[in-house]
Amino acid sequence: MAMAMAVAVVRALKAGRSGISRFSTFSALSPPPPAEAPPNAEPDTNLFVSGLSKRTTSEGLREAFAKFGEVISAKVVTDRVSGYSKGFGFVRYATLEDAAKGIEGMDGKFLDGWVIFAEYARSRPTTPPPPPPPPSEGPSGHQT
Repeated sequence: MAMAMAVAVVRALKAGRSGISRFSTFSALSPPPPAEAPPNAEPDTNLFVSGLSKRTTSEGLREAFAKFGEVISAKVVTDRVSGYSKGFGFVRYATLEDAAKGIEGMDGKFLDGWVIFAEYARSRPTTPPPPPPPPSEGPSGHQT
């Protein structure tokens, strides 16, 4: 059995049909084209902050950004089960000038031992509400 397999491999190599040649093309190994970067968000008083530590709290976020202007609200998005930070949050300033100072002062800086990134928040894309479910039939075949 092993001899027959060896003979088949030798014949394939002599015929120039090795399995390796199929995988040596550049098209199969070339990286995908680079994705287009999303457009920069319009200046706004609401900032998106990413790179937060799991231990960062909303109050800690507020204190860090309050050095650069009047913070209206600061919210760390947390996991429902564990209560820990999901690694991002939002800070809302009173004015655009304060928001710009907050980005300049905190983008790329350390907070709770992690480098964080601050940028203007993008608005959510509008999506239509899902269609209502079809009416269901009860056990007797009548609609409920």
